[in-house]
Formats: sequence, structure tokens, C-alpha cells
Amino acid sequence: MLHCGALLALPGKAPLRNATVVVKRGRIDAVLNGLVDPATLPGVEGVEVERVDLSEYFVLPGLIDAHTHVTAEYAPESRLRQLQQSDAHAALRALPYAKRTLEAGFTTVRSLGSRGDAAFALRDAIAGGIVPGPRILVAGEAITPTGGHSDHTLGFRADLFALPGIMQGIADGPDACRRATRAQVKRGADVVKLTATGGVLSPTAAGTEQQFFADELEAIVETAHMLGRKVAAHAHGTRGINAALRAGVDSIEHGTFLDDESIELFIESAAYLVPTILAGETVAERGRLTGYYPPEVAEKALQVGPTIRLAFAHAHRGGVRIAFGTDSGVSRHGENAREFGYMVGAGMSEMDAIVAATRNAADLLGLANEIGTVERGKAADLIATEGNPLVDIGALQHVVFVMREGVIYKQSALRRAPTGEPAS
Repeated sequence: MLHCGALLALPGKAPLRNATVVVKRGRIDAVLNGLVDPATLPGVEGVEVERVDLSEYFVLPGLIDAHTHVTAEYAPESRLRQLQQSDAHAALRALPYAKRTLEAGFTTVRSLGSRGDAAFALRDAIAGGIVPGPRILVAGEAITPTGGHSDHTLGFRADLFALPGIMQGIADGPDACRRATRAQVKRGADVVKLTATGGVLSPTAAGTEQQFFADELEAIVETAHMLGRKVAAHAHGTRGINAALRAGVDSIEHGTFLDDESIELFIESAAYLVPTILAGETVAERGRLTGYYPPEVAEKALQVGPTIRLAFAHAHRGGVRIAFGTDSGVSRHGENAREFGYMVGAGMSEMDAIVAATRNAADLLGLANEIGTVERGKAADLIATEGNPLVDIGALQHVVFVMREGVIYKQSALRRAPTGEPAS
């Protein structure tokens, strides 16, 4: 039983004061008014009841980050690691990333693009209770054309790697795009990621505009939807954003140079924008450091970084649906909540920012019946902060309590006691 001083059970609606959440077998069993005495509940006689005192804290659903790369964290030596280290190294490096993310209050993430099998192994190990971490939806390899963003052989000597193919997400032409999409689903992908445009961190001067033809985009989306998978489209340039939206993608990641036509297409298709402002701010900051990025990357970073926040503000004013996402892995894992400050600073209310990271993100992930609110029957994913994030969104950077599926993973100086004993 969780005694909550304030409970934002349904983001978008007013929080409850002094509420009790009853958790059984990892699910929310009841949400009750008042700080209920466990002894007064029917059916608890002879049952061990653990009480967690959150009466001085603000409680809300576990947060959702719809865009991470949980098996990597960019550093100047990242490209060298591709030559020196294996999937096993990536999986082991990911363990602290996953733990930091969970302890930051993010109980669910999408990992949108990763090499090899490390992300799948991490997802399954967390789901099996072997290691701590958030619930993860994995994309596997992003679908990209030869030489496109996510072609991991870019910038290397041709003899260092075998020519990548559909299992590595490389696809040219509609038929190959269908095969590459099916290949990722075969590998176990929960979501399909495609790169509709060039990207910032690709070591190429090919820019950030459209890189798939319309028929290729349509082939990926149609195949993924046929197989029951949603499609996330990395997209910076205007033409690429609009082409991806016309093809029917479920979300645009970044959306840096979106325009008024983009907003109309977002509204028409009901697609989400996942803004990743934190990634933009991070690459812009690092792009100003001499030698941190190769010159072609630094140039793109300085163009794209400052623009993402402006694009987010434009989209939000235009009524585009927003789902929270950070692109963590570009930035440090565990600092995901910094995104909230950028969103609020760009004009979004504190409540709407929280909705973006709970109800909206759950809907985008296809998990609205499982997570995103505190309601009977849903997974017991709850977090708590000392401050009220509806007043100061920065409170979400200081999470003191984390529960995922009924298991407590973090509790900083909380008062906690079994039934019948006073809290210390």
C-alpha cells in the first residue's frame, strides 16, 4: 500500500490529495481516497501488507521516454569501439545505462536503433528480472538506404566491414525495404525505425534532407503495419518529414525543419512528434568544442541543434500531438528529465509535458491499456518527487521513489513499514 500526499493518477486531470494505491502481484488493485489503514481493507486478514509512506511526496505514473539508444552513449571514441568491441561489450555497457534510466523515473523506453543483438538481450534480461531496468521496446537496426544515416560502415575503409545488407537494415528500392522490415521483425523488433533523412552524427557531408524515395517509405510503413508494428521515422529535413508523414508513419523523431505543411500532415495523420530537444541542445553544445566531432558532423550539429526547440514550439502551437523523447545515448542516460525543462521553456505547460511522457507516450507505444496512468488493472509503475512538478517541472529531475511492476527499485530516505508498525 502506497500512502500518497498527492497523486497524479490521470495526467491531464487534477491530482488527488491524500490517496492510497493498493498494489497486488505487480498490478494496481485499487486507488482509494484518504490514507487508508491497511487493517480496514477487506480480505487482508492473514495477508502480509507492506506500507510505503509517500504522504509527503508527489506521486505520478512512471515516465516513458519514446526515443533512446539504451545500449550506447556517444563519446569521441565511439567509432573506435566499433572496431574493438563486440555485442557482448555493448550489452555489458548498457547495464548501468538501463539502471540509471530506471532510477531517474523512466519505467518504460523505446530503444530506437542499435547494432547487433545487445538491445534484444537487455530487453529480455530486464523482462525476466535478471537485471534492473525499464521496460524496453526495441527497434533493432534502423532501416536506411546505402550510405544513409544508420549505415554503420560510413567513414570506414571498405575492407574493414562486410557489405551490410537487409539484416543490418540497409535497403534500396521498395522490395529490399520490405525484406529489411520483415528481417527486423523476425529478429524480434517491437517497433520499426526508419531514417527518412540524413542525421547529425553520421560521418558524412550528405546533409539532413530526404534520403528515401516515397515508394520506399510506403513499402516500409505498409510492411510494418501489416506485421503489427508501429513505425518511428528519424527526420530532420522538411521534405523528408513530409514524405514520411504522407507514407503513414506513426511518429516523427526530431522534426527539426518542419513547416506549416508538416503541421497539417501531422494533424491529418494523427502522427506524434517526438521532439528530442535535449539531443539538439547536446549536439550544439558539443559542436562548439574544437575536435569533439569530425568537421562534417560539427557543421550539422550547429545547424540542427538550436532549431529543434523552435520546431517543437511551432508544432505545439499548431496542435500537433507530442510524445516525450530525448534521444538519450546522444546525451547521458539518466538525465532524460532535462527534456521537461526545455519543453516548458518552449511554451508547453507543466501538465502537458507530463501528459506527453505518460498518457501520450503510452498511446504512441501501443501500451495505453498497460501504462501511462494509475488505474486499476494497469502495471504498478509509479514514481515520487519531493516537489510538485506541476509547479516546478525541475522536480522530475529529482525522483526519490521508483516502482516498476510492483517492485521498488529506488527509495531515498522514505518512511516505510509493514502493517501494524509505525513508520520510522
